[in-house]
Amino acid sequence: MPLNIHKEVAAMRRMTSRELRTRFEELFGEACRSNHKTWLIKRIAWRLQANAEGDLSERARRRATELANDADLRLKPPQGHELSEPSTATKNVPLPQTHDQRIPMPGTVLTRNYKGGSINVTILDDGFEYEGETYKSLSAVAKAITGSHTNGFLFFRLDGKGASR
Repeated sequence: MPLNIHKEVAAMRRMTSRELRTRFEELFGEACRSNHKTWLIKRIAWRLQANAEGDLSERARRRATELANDADLRLKPPQGHELSEPSTATKNVPLPQTHDQRIPMPGTVLTRNYKGGSINVTILDDGFEYEGETYKSLSAVAKAITGSHTNGFLFFRLDGKGASR
């Protein structure tokens, strides 16, 4: 019975990765470590087609061997071109501290009207001050104010450039 590769591939698409690995092991005679379903389907389909229609001809195998033998593979560097050691003179350059552009500069006071009152938060170098306490993030301040998890940038209405809307 001739092979209908389209039906075989359709059947393999309905199989689990474990079933495909078992099929791979049956066809190839070796264990498969891959769980990549698409790869397994392609490999199995190739093997089914090769088994049904024949593998490479002997002439094609000889030609492939000739091409592989003609390839210039260099296993050692040419004489006189020894690998040099990397330079040990490295320059240490401090990276600039990144400032979140959504947050205004330290010293700025954010003001927000909330439930009839005015909320003032001072931006510090290492956090945010609200009612005498220091918080690490705007979200922590917003949680202290609202009592629930709230995005600090949205709560204080900050856009991407640090300005209030």
